[in-house]
Amino acid sequence: MARVFVSSVIGASSDRVWERVRDFNALPKWHPRIRDSRIEDALPADKVGCIRNFNLQNGDNIREQLVGLSDYDLFYSYTMLEGPMPLWDYMATLRLTPVTDGARTFAEWLAEFSCKPEDEADLTAGIATNVFQGGFDALKRHFGA
Repeated sequence: MARVFVSSVIGASSDRVWERVRDFNALPKWHPRIRDSRIEDALPADKVGCIRNFNLQNGDNIREQLVGLSDYDLFYSYTMLEGPMPLWDYMATLRLTPVTDGARTFAEWLAEFSCKPEDEADLTAGIATNVFQGGFDALKRHFGA
């Protein structure tokens, strides 16, 4: 099983960062690689089990299902149902932790998935750089870090 882990420190309180990323349907508002998104069946975007259906800037479509969300622990977990990448059993968690030394946030994004061994290096590098770090960099720019 492949594993991707990326962490960063964002120059804003965890409450402010969580307010920005909490909405499972809000990727286009904060992640530069996402063009548009909708929640299927008009379910609330924080209902465990809801499915976000979104398009990347390049036109690729991805469907992901929310499997866990905690306002107390500041995380959500989701699984990929459909997407363009040659992988399966994809499970990811985005988690925020307050940094007590200043109004900052420790952000971590983790994914585990299965894939063919020959695809693992490209997939893990692409997810780490384009998806996870790309999202964190956009959040840092938004909050002025």
